[in-house]
Amino acid sequence: MRGLSWRRIGQAGCIAAILGFSGAPARAADPKAIGQILDAFGRVHSFTEVTISPDGQRVIYGDTVTAKRDGADVEAAALWIANAKDGGDVHRLTACPGSVCDEHGAAWSPDGRRIAFVTEDKTGQTQIAVSDSDGRGAKAVTTAHGPVDTPRWSPAGDRLAFLYAEGAPRTPGPLNPLARDAGELSDTVYEQRLAIVSAGGGQTKVLGPADLNIYEYDWSPDGGRFAVTAAHGSGDNNWWIAELDTLDAETGAVDVLLRPKLQMASPRWSGDGRLIAYIGGIMSDEGITGGDIYVIAAAGGAPTDVTPGLGATVQTLTWNHSTSALIATEFAAGDEVLASVDVGARSQRELWRAPRMIWANTVFGLAPGDTGVSLSRDGAVSAVIAQSYTAPPEIEVGPPGQWKPITHANAGVHPMTGPARNVSWKSDQFTVQGLLIAPPSVTPGQRYPLVVEAHGGPSFAHYPIFPASPFSFDAALASVGYYVFKPNPRGSYGQGAAFEQANIKDFGGGDLRDVLAGLDYVQTLAPIDPNRVGITGWSYGGYMTMWAVTQTHRFKAAVSGAGLSDWLSYYGTNSIDTWMLPFFGASIYDDPKVYEKSSPMTFIKNVQAPTLLVAGDRDAEVPITQSYEYWNALKRLGVKTAFVVYPDEGHLFFKPADQADTMTRLVDWFDRYLKTP
Repeated sequence: MRGLSWRRIGQAGCIAAILGFSGAPARAADPKAIGQILDAFGRVHSFTEVTISPDGQRVIYGDTVTAKRDGADVEAAALWIANAKDGGDVHRLTACPGSVCDEHGAAWSPDGRRIAFVTEDKTGQTQIAVSDSDGRGAKAVTTAHGPVDTPRWSPAGDRLAFLYAEGAPRTPGPLNPLARDAGELSDTVYEQRLAIVSAGGGQTKVLGPADLNIYEYDWSPDGGRFAVTAAHGSGDNNWWIAELDTLDAETGAVDVLLRPKLQMASPRWSGDGRLIAYIGGIMSDEGITGGDIYVIAAAGGAPTDVTPGLGATVQTLTWNHSTSALIATEFAAGDEVLASVDVGARSQRELWRAPRMIWANTVFGLAPGDTGVSLSRDGAVSAVIAQSYTAPPEIEVGPPGQWKPITHANAGVHPMTGPARNVSWKSDQFTVQGLLIAPPSVTPGQRYPLVVEAHGGPSFAHYPIFPASPFSFDAALASVGYYVFKPNPRGSYGQGAAFEQANIKDFGGGDLRDVLAGLDYVQTLAPIDPNRVGITGWSYGGYMTMWAVTQTHRFKAAVSGAGLSDWLSYYGTNSIDTWMLPFFGASIYDDPKVYEKSSPMTFIKNVQAPTLLVAGDRDAEVPITQSYEYWNALKRLGVKTAFVVYPDEGHLFFKPADQADTMTRLVDWFDRYLKTP
């Protein structure tokens, strides 16, 4: 699903199934108000990617277009070419054979004369396309049968590599809806492999063992090999135990360089061919990258941490081949940092720092993707998508750290919330950071309800990004009169490796103490009514929601999205159980007690807060049975509760009607239990 727009505009039917309710009768939030909120999100141009030409003169960026499909308006991801100096001479880059298709993943050839990107053919099958540097003459150069992604040119510019899940019925990744089981179950998997095709088209060559799933890759400078992160077996399940390999570009032979203790991402081959850099650390989701920078000799050996003791989290890296330094983007306690890392000296120099986000591509618009800044060949010019919580995204270009906007697509977009304040507080031995979002207006002498939003992950963070997705529940709540507190407790990105790993074997322990200490603190900063505080979250945030109301009665209402209630039953029913090993230290079969002590179901009788649960019935990451288990218990214990199931949705919801329904129900739930003093 990378590169796809969040939004699809069309006929929205009623497709949520309410499985049960205990307590007060249901009532709907004002659908007009929710519609206006979603319309406001939809007016934001959420740029998906940007890449600058080798000579620094042109950029390609991703936005959206609207067209008709089956009589309905449909938004699709689109690519645009523009002058890098002022954004002028903009025109679309496309090989689309029909009225609308999703296109993304643009890559300039080394000489800047051609562009490769992902397109779709008439059947909707993704293909790799190539065009001239001005976007003309675009045509598909593959005849793939299965999802393709991430095209990259060989150093000589004569070949293209790309990721290819040949024959796969769906896009790889556990965030997408799980295929339904039927009949006798098997362990059949469709691996995402590395493939090569001539830049002019022809037969595709698939590399490597059939059971080796490739997640990320980079060409060696001589074009003879690849550095890859890869794992044998199920691609969706085994990213957390991926190894660093080299893969021969001719024979497909694999040499294992490293089997790390934790997770790794973003392999990058140095310009002289001697080193491979990567990001290593504890990570809970593929693509949601964070950790320290490590380098390892391409010939093999032990890796070296070149950012030891860093009080921030590295999210992306790329080599500046003109200086042999690494350029990294880092999240540092609410700020984004651009840094130049001297590998030999194991030190870094900050080039830029601000409380706003920069990245060159995104993961579902929620986090940095695989590229933090796009650099020209000489490293003198760069391009980013820049934004903050209250300033919408625009494409910016300039010397690293000295960017100026070249687009003004969101000039008419204004925040729907009040100020977003970066806050920090003490909890145990840590200084913890978060965001406090205010309503648009605050009346002196009046106290307001507050909702705590726990982020997913747990290896993730609340970033200062402009609210623009149907999952921007914080902005929706703030816009109708709530304060929203978005803490980044221990286990979050932003304060170095020790902080990121501080929740190992302690889910719901120190991280909840951090949240509650932060709640105490923000109540001294703003006119918040302590008797009208709620909590919500999605994924791990859903778990924290389920967990928090078993540990304290401070929360008077709760909404859990795709939440996790019982680590014991979860272990054997989810499709990605290897992610739990670094966090719990052992499998459930070897140490069930460490799972039991962090399970909300262990303390379910303590719940008093009215709790709404929402989940997709084809969720691979957190099976819907986790919400069933919690809901059934609350019903039998007489706690006010409701449970809404969304058919054919996975861990994230992609249907507009489901997105709108979820937001409507969430706002209504908190209005019912928190809005009135």
